[in-house]
Amino acid sequence: MNTPLLRIRIETAQDVVVARRRSRDLAAGFGFSTLDQTRIASAVSEIARNAFEYAGGGEVSFAFDAERTPQAFEIVVRDRGQGLRDLDAVLDGTWRSPGGMGVGIMGSRRLMDRFEITSTPQGTTVAMARYLPLGQAALRGTELESVVNNATALAPQDDSLAEVQQQNRELVATLDELRERQEELARLTQELEATNRGVVALYAELDERAEELRRADLMKTRFLSNMSHELRTPLSSIRALANLLLNRLDGDLGTEQERQVKLILASAETLGETVDDLLDLAKIEAGKTEVSPAWFDPADLFAALRTMLMPLLATPHVSLEFAATTGLPRLHTDEPKLTQILRNFVSNALKYTERGQIRVGARLEAQGERIVFFVADTGIGIAPEHHAIIFEEFGQVQNRLQQRVKGTGLGLPLCRKLAALLGGQVGVESEPGVGSTFYVDLPVMLAPADHGDDGDHADHADHADHADDSDDADSAESAAGEATPGEATP
Repeated sequence: MNTPLLRIRIETAQDVVVARRRSRDLAAGFGFSTLDQTRIASAVSEIARNAFEYAGGGEVSFAFDAERTPQAFEIVVRDRGQGLRDLDAVLDGTWRSPGGMGVGIMGSRRLMDRFEITSTPQGTTVAMARYLPLGQAALRGTELESVVNNATALAPQDDSLAEVQQQNRELVATLDELRERQEELARLTQELEATNRGVVALYAELDERAEELRRADLMKTRFLSNMSHELRTPLSSIRALANLLLNRLDGDLGTEQERQVKLILASAETLGETVDDLLDLAKIEAGKTEVSPAWFDPADLFAALRTMLMPLLATPHVSLEFAATTGLPRLHTDEPKLTQILRNFVSNALKYTERGQIRVGARLEAQGERIVFFVADTGIGIAPEHHAIIFEEFGQVQNRLQQRVKGTGLGLPLCRKLAALLGGQVGVESEPGVGSTFYVDLPVMLAPADHGDDGDHADHADHADHADDSDDADSAESAAGEATPGEATP
């Protein structure tokens, strides 16, 4: 509910001046800043002038809304003219009049916090308000009366010259403030331009660094591919010669000689697995790895894994168990690559499990649309903060089996990239001293969009010119997943 304060009839041009002055004096009493006082006075003066010039007169009513939060200084200007025939055009700024009608209304509207106008052939009413500044103490009863009394007692109502002088001072102050804001805007514009130049330079530097990284990645991929092939030939010769010696084709060996040749052969086999992993990684990064999905039964996959991995059991204290595949559907994915992932998982588990069991199984998820293969062990475990490290290339975590079990940190990163090619992902759940569960989550049916060459490496196709089709088969047969302690299944 608003409280009426003052009413001024607009019958002469002098009354417009009085309305302007009283609105400014009241605004000052309510605690408005000098700039806000000028805004309120200018809006009231413009609307009152319209009432006098176009409607032959009217009245201005001042009120105060003490119940609103924030409180508001309200002004209502009424006239008994013929109304505005094109009010909508006036309000949307498209009206153009030789007398200026509409420009003052739009200007006043921008100066006030609330502005409403209604117009009929019987007259026009403009209701506008300005909210009290934030932090201003609420005004009540006697305080409002005091503001009104002070405003009406400030000066005679016919002092037009003083009001014109006040308008001039307000205009000068406004122009001065406008100049300061223009200078501030110019300064901010200069700062923005300097910042933009810095951003452009930064982007140029980032592009340059990105190109350098791309070239470095290109060189790394080419180096790994070429070196892997260069190492394979002498390694094959070392293995063949070691087998010749162990088979006594060139004569008998002494006990110590046989032991040493077996060490040579074991080292060559280990190095061969590492080279195979490097070559597989290089082929994936170069976009040269082909995915060949086909239908197969999980039972057949587990049977092949059992045959392949049972010979790796080196201690009676560890058992390798395969869960039943009852209820699992046929899969449509790349079986050799899935076999390679699981073989790496089991190889790691065998290396880092001293006692207990290793269990290989699978389960359906996502309403039967995805399947999760897992390898759970009772090994030494991995601390949670190291779970991400073991899937990074050459990432290793120190543990008490470090000296007995050697690795390069390539097996699990290779599993991660192979899983991505199959539209899935790998992960681990592990605690030190409890055990680990490595898993690969794959779609039951590999869709064409789920695999293919990595677009980021499409321009690396020339890096793996030496990576012939036999590499995949070699890797699938020999990559036991060179597990590092960082890749350890506890």
